[in-house]
Amino acid sequence: MKSQSPRPLGILELEEGLSQSTRPTPRLGSMSNPATFDRPIIRETVEGAWADIVIRGDSALDPACIASARRLVERGAVAVTSNCGFFIRHQAAVAASVNVPVALSSLLLVPTLLRQLPRAAKLGVVTADSTKCGEDLLGADDPADRARVVVGGIEGGKLLRNALMRPPVVTDVADIEMEVANCVAELRAAHPEVAALLFECTALPYVTLSIRRSTGLPVYDITDLCRLTLESVSR
Repeated sequence: MKSQSPRPLGILELEEGLSQSTRPTPRLGSMSNPATFDRPIIRETVEGAWADIVIRGDSALDPACIASARRLVERGAVAVTSNCGFFIRHQAAVAASVNVPVALSSLLLVPTLLRQLPRAAKLGVVTADSTKCGEDLLGADDPADRARVVVGGIEGGKLLRNALMRPPVVTDVADIEMEVANCVAELRAAHPEVAALLFECTALPYVTLSIRRSTGLPVYDITDLCRLTLESVSR
């Protein structure tokens, strides 16, 4: 009996101002590369969702996010994620609108990861822009839990600057690694209790393995959440 092809993962995407024919080919390790999850990927651009708007937050994008998510499900998506961790602001609206699992941001993992660690340990969150990653996005309602989450950002570097351009510019992985490594070093110097790291930005999976090796810490990113979600549904 011929086996069925795996159902695709659907991705809500930022506006890029590029046509499908002029978009760069997804790099190995990116969320948009089918090899990352060993299954097909389908994508829908959220109208009006430019990086600067999504990062700072705008509830007016809820309808566009919902419409794009529904199109993904109509096209066969078995689960829906996004290519920007700040889409977490639209998590509730999208999850209520479709009948498949929705995991728009790795920040959804914060409460779970805190419970994996000793009470004296802290979770370090590395984000594209720490000035926009407020307490409301962390899902840590208990003040004691919130005190165990420390946030560091790479907003002064090339990655965010390139992402905010219209159209956005691809950043070299070496530059991403340098920016993340510096941010992690600063976080750990200020908070020696950091025992695990969570990457908010969906460009950071490119350097997850190298940061795991250099720090010896558990490091989580959006691809880990997506794999967990995909393992929970039928192929």
